Amino acid sequence: LVGWLGAAYMLVKAAHAVVTFFWIAGLFILPRYLVHQASVPVGSDEDMNWRERTARVRRIILTPSLVVTWLLGLAVATSYGLSAAGWIHTKIFLALLLSGYHGWMVGLSKKMARGERPVAERRLRLWNEVPALFTILMVSLAILKPF
Repeated sequence: LVGWLGAAYMLVKAAHAVVTFFWIAGLFILPRYLVHQASVPVGSDEDMNWRERTARVRRIILTPSLVVTWLLGLAVATSYGLSAAGWIHTKIFLALLLSGYHGWMVGLSKKMARGERPVAERRLRLWNEVPALFTILMVSLAILKPF
């Protein structure tokens, strides 16, 4: 049985894993940057530095890796047709939720760049743990294929 990716299947699968690491790394760093930004006075030189840093993380790491992760992941998932295995559907659902978190974090960083502080520093520290939970769940699903 050969899927539409043919011999490139394993290469695309490996590329998906690597780019996903970049995406998760960006999802770890953005909330951490926002924690630091939340602790400095709005409009200060340091605030302006954090605004630029978060914009660069979004532009250089987060957005490109999100797009490529989804493209490669869907290619791998559909190469043999979406199987009846529940783990892949669960993994895709978790990826959708993580994409929503990504969007929320990007939106929050843009609000903070405008001088708003809608989330307290302590709460930002807790939100920083979300990517870790998703990584544990999604990697476990992909390796263990429990259902």
